[in-house]
Amino acid sequence: MNALQRSSLLLLSPLFASGLQAQEDVAELAAQGRDLFFERVSCWVCHGEDASGLVGPTLRHGPTPVEIQEQLDSNPQMGVIVAELAPDADDLVALATYLGNLEGDSVTPEMIAGWRGDLQAMMDSRGPEAEFIVTERDRLVMQIQDFDTVLADWPRRAKAGSLRRDYDVQTIATYDAGEQIFFPEPGELYFYQNTGGTARRAPSNIERSEQTQVVVGDANTKKIIAANTMPYELRGAVHTTVLSPDGRWLYIIGPSAQVAAAPAAGGMGGMGNMLRTPATLLKVDALTLQPVKQLAVGGRTHHGQIFQDRYLLIDTFVSEPDGLDVFLLDPETDEIIGGIKSEDLGGSNYTSYTDDEFIYILMQPGGDGGAIGGATFVANGQATALRPYWVTKIDPTNWEVVAEYPYRGYRGDWIIIDSNSDYLYVPAAGSSNVTKVNNRTGAIEWSTATGTGPYGGTLNASETELWIANKGEATGAVGRTLTVVDAQNGQPLETVFSGYMVDHVLLAPNGREMWATSNGEGRIYVFDAETYERLDVIDMPYRGNPHGLVWVQYDDNGVGRVIRDQGGFHNGIDPARGLPL
Repeated sequence: MNALQRSSLLLLSPLFASGLQAQEDVAELAAQGRDLFFERVSCWVCHGEDASGLVGPTLRHGPTPVEIQEQLDSNPQMGVIVAELAPDADDLVALATYLGNLEGDSVTPEMIAGWRGDLQAMMDSRGPEAEFIVTERDRLVMQIQDFDTVLADWPRRAKAGSLRRDYDVQTIATYDAGEQIFFPEPGELYFYQNTGGTARRAPSNIERSEQTQVVVGDANTKKIIAANTMPYELRGAVHTTVLSPDGRWLYIIGPSAQVAAAPAAGGMGGMGNMLRTPATLLKVDALTLQPVKQLAVGGRTHHGQIFQDRYLLIDTFVSEPDGLDVFLLDPETDEIIGGIKSEDLGGSNYTSYTDDEFIYILMQPGGDGGAIGGATFVANGQATALRPYWVTKIDPTNWEVVAEYPYRGYRGDWIIIDSNSDYLYVPAAGSSNVTKVNNRTGAIEWSTATGTGPYGGTLNASETELWIANKGEATGAVGRTLTVVDAQNGQPLETVFSGYMVDHVLLAPNGREMWATSNGEGRIYVFDAETYERLDVIDMPYRGNPHGLVWVQYDDNGVGRVIRDQGGFHNGIDPARGLPL
């Protein structure tokens, strides 16, 4: 007997105390069943508003309570209903009554009495639950698996008070911006993309490159307009695309200061080692696509996004001893206006996000095999469980931690924040699941499975669906799908076939398209956000592996503004209204 069967069996046991009723109020039960169908259990999400079937089968044949219970016992897709909603015997009878009356008033009190008897017989036939040996180690693991204890016993990890630290940015070199090669049209929308070397799964017959690039394309035609390769000595392990709020400057990761000073010394050490080496940040002219500055910011940039349409929020893979792990950079002055060290937060940081009021940092416990190793151990069975991972919420006006939110799963990679900042959605690579967290209370709303090693994600324009990129991160696998789930209840809606190792999926400013960047193929895949149909594929020059994505629009005077980056929408853009492409 599996865990799902055991838990659903318990649903029935206390609910026959009242015995079989001689007469039932059919109308009252049907009303209760309708409420369950549309509200508390939300059966309609999978079975359709008229119960004729969507991702789930039709229920218009009027299943009996026993047939519903059998699905609860055996169908993994029903597991979330058992675990979180727990319909009891009365609920099953009510649902069956509502469904049985969809074709007319055909359910009678005698039928209901029979159903109750059948449910009782089902419970009686099962007999006592089998007992198995439970060792002390088993008990410890079972205790670890009870996530409620994590929430109930959570000790604050971060230090109290202001955790602000500062770092003086150094300009290592300046360069001539060169000639303009990108000439934006007034009112048009464009996308920017930073890419690394040729993707591993790109076709062998294409021209390959080890250098990094800046690429710009037309968001309407999906065509590349211009691209420029960074000098060989300035190449780095690219992991983000971020522009200044006015679209004037673009930033791309450069090599470490030591490598930049002596590129011929063979100090690159391979791209893998570069992830763990403090690097520099190249400031690039967004019209010439040429670097103008090389900046030492105290660490190797991982992700970046706009904060309050003024600053850039940047997190690092690794920082120098006096460098910062998360900080705000002013692109007007190229100065850091404040930041934080992860040790002050009680763990190591991964990526950071913002709702333009607070900063949210994905945190992981120290040790456990390192930033990615611990999650990999769980994914491939080398470890049974890890210490909890959590989100730290910081007020950047005083750099104090205002909340810590543990979430289900291991090694969260991304945070998707809804437009009202009510909820956080956290895909976790090591456990291949996504969790919805209440941003006011820290309560877990739901947690559901994804594909292998999820990374980035995005909400659709109405914020009813959550799209997750199944990259294969931390699992040793190579993902090739996107998972779409219902944002309200976590029920799976669709699996979308995509490119290899998609790590970022972003809703386009028009509110109608999902753009997914494939690290494995050096492409961007574009999907219809409503029908899930693939609309286009955009090949990067040299099939360079893309990271991040930024949309920029230009006014009649040629002045640009970023309206979408990996952190969200900016400058008052509402994807629900849609920006024409």
